[in-house]
Amino acid sequence: MNNEKEIRARIEAALYASGRPLSPEELAKAAGIKSKRKAINITRSLANLINSTLSSIEIVELHDHKFVMQLKPEFNKIAKKFSTKPLLPPAILKTLSYIAYFQPISSQDLVAQRGSQVYHHLKLLEDLGFIIGERSGRTYIYKTTAAFSDYFGLSRDLNILKQQLARIKFGKITTNITK
Repeated sequence: MNNEKEIRARIEAALYASGRPLSPEELAKAAGIKSKRKAINITRSLANLINSTLSSIEIVELHDHKFVMQLKPEFNKIAKKFSTKPLLPPAILKTLSYIAYFQPISSQDLVAQRGSQVYHHLKLLEDLGFIIGERSGRTYIYKTTAAFSDYFGLSRDLNILKQQLARIKFGKITTNITK
């Protein structure tokens, strides 16, 4: 039905426009094919082509064969200067990075460290699906979700996540935040 060049172009367009990792199901749907395996193989081929040709953009394969098109980390600073509007304001991003690093963390501890504006931050971050709060007595305990890890290209394993965050300037997670 579709030739491989057209399938590759459709996957490339979907990865570019999404601004987030796409699953094999989403890649196959974008390509107009039924085979997830074929979508994965074509996306890997596309990744090899883009990663060897372009200097600042890459396609990365994450766990569960999800793929994301993103800036290479060393180009985030320059891109940030020219981006129009970030997904999250710096204060909310700092709250998110605080939750990610110190999770699980209570709402009381967050308010003590970040101030009462944290309640607005928590609502927005929950609406985006980046965090989840579970009731524990009279407070909530917050932790990040798989959607957070996938969106920012970070590990779901807490120990690895903390190492990754330690390498990033605290409160300044920049991968994909401008999309």
